[in-house]
Amino acid sequence: MTRTSRASLICFAIGMSGLGILTLVYGKFVEVWQPVAAWVPGRTGLIYASGIVMLLSGIGLLLRRTAALSVRILLPYLIIGFLLHVPALVTAPLVEVNWESAGELGLLLGAGWVLFATRSGLGAGSQLAFATGENGIRIGRILFGAALLPIGLSHIVYLKYTAAMVPAWLPFRTGWVYLTAAGHTAAGIGVLFSIVPRLAAAMEAGMLGVFTLLVWAPRIVAGPVTLETWSEFFSSWAMAAAAWVVADGLRTKDRASAQLLTPP
Repeated sequence: MTRTSRASLICFAIGMSGLGILTLVYGKFVEVWQPVAAWVPGRTGLIYASGIVMLLSGIGLLLRRTAALSVRILLPYLIIGFLLHVPALVTAPLVEVNWESAGELGLLLGAGWVLFATRSGLGAGSQLAFATGENGIRIGRILFGAALLPIGLSHIVYLKYTAAMVPAWLPFRTGWVYLTAAGHTAAGIGVLFSIVPRLAAAMEAGMLGVFTLLVWAPRIVAGPVTLETWSEFFSSWAMAAAAWVVADGLRTKDRASAQLLTPP
């Protein structure tokens, strides 16, 4: 594992663990999970089970002995979480925030799939072999790229709200909203259609990382800190780390392809 791979994995693990801790402490779904349908039976139990999975999976990703098991648990967890957003998309397809929420979880799902493809340790004989290796990375890339498109659109649909989040000391706050919307969209198209996808994912990671540091970190420092603030911070952190994981997974894929093309 390269230093970059290790760093992206650590950041993603911190993000997932942070979301898990918040869920357990407050007994509520955090930002990226809040839209989970209220009709789901046993919602309270689901909340705490969700927190436990995120916390333990995050910790497990940091340890070599448990990393493979952690990604095997994390991927189906993220798939279930994403599917729980589908009813809202079907019943209210014109409400953009539903697509934005699904997109945010889709970013985590895309990264989770890339981790599963590269770190699950499943061999060619496994029934889940189709979800590993280059094919698994491709699935994660497509999910991640598609998830970025509604996030970019949300910046335009909710222009005033998004502009209010831009730090007051920055000039042309509305201009930054249009710029980041274009950035999310361009990155999504690049990753989805494999147009310099590694660069697109890396730039998305950088943009989300800057957003986390400029928007949510100062609010935590200034206080008072609420569940919403912590939730937004760790959600943004986890999504930035997810983009980094995808970029690193695509780098691994490129390296493997280059080795296959290099004559002995």
